[in-house]
Amino acid sequence: MGFFEDWRPLPRKVQVGTYTIDGSKLMVIAGPCVIESEELCLEVACELKEITAQLDLPFVFKASYDKANRTSIDSFRGPGLERGIEVLAKVKEQVGVPVTTDVHETWQVKPVAEVVDLVQIPAFLCRQTDLLVEAGKWAKAVNIKKGQFADANIMAHAAKKVEAGGCKNILLTERGTFFGYGDLVVDMRNLFWLRQTGYPVIFDATHSVQRPGGLGVASGGRREFVPLLLRAAVAAGVDGIFMEVHPSPDKALSDGPNMVPLKSVAKLLEMAKELYIISQKFRS
Repeated sequence: MGFFEDWRPLPRKVQVGTYTIDGSKLMVIAGPCVIESEELCLEVACELKEITAQLDLPFVFKASYDKANRTSIDSFRGPGLERGIEVLAKVKEQVGVPVTTDVHETWQVKPVAEVVDLVQIPAFLCRQTDLLVEAGKWAKAVNIKKGQFADANIMAHAAKKVEAGGCKNILLTERGTFFGYGDLVVDMRNLFWLRQTGYPVIFDATHSVQRPGGLGVASGGRREFVPLLLRAAVAAGVDGIFMEVHPSPDKALSDGPNMVPLKSVAKLLEMAKELYIISQKFRS
């Protein structure tokens, strides 16, 4: 491998909704951490669709119907599966964008996959064989979040488990690695190692600044580092970015400290697109 030959074209194309991820455009997966209300999801989805359309970036709306890994048992978890997929279906229909959400148990996969375009496997479940195989059986596409404890080799095996279920449309998402207690660090080398597995790589710019359990009864975060890490990841070479977005992050019911304010998204994505175009020159 030569000095400037460290980034190969994707050996496969991945279909997510109406979009094909083939290295030509930077995909954006974004939305509020949890479904707080139908109104919030529609508001955020409409605004994000407008921003990404102006920038000509493929966009998938994300929100969780259940946050099963909250620090405290008293924390807000979401509306639950039935109401959650109703909201996501409405966003998909009314806003006209692909949608994604996470699953936590095997029985949830089929009803979720009937609605969403991209099934997300949470980071802390990336080794759960039965869940991965079930996702591969029913989902049109699967995004596997990298465990905070995992490396590229583990993620390659996770992807093979999804493929064993029958799905070939697979994304791998980097979201930081445990750094001592209550903090995360992003090793930019891992973006390269993940992409060497042959799957498109997404960078999670908001969970990467999370401080798990940092507020005692909830996770903290350092959202001021989102632009810095996003710039570094896009320059290093990724196929998409993941961001949790909220109109008023400090009032959000989950993950507020690391979410991006909706008003800041346009500038952030404009910067990301410019860097992506520059980075492509070094891949040809």
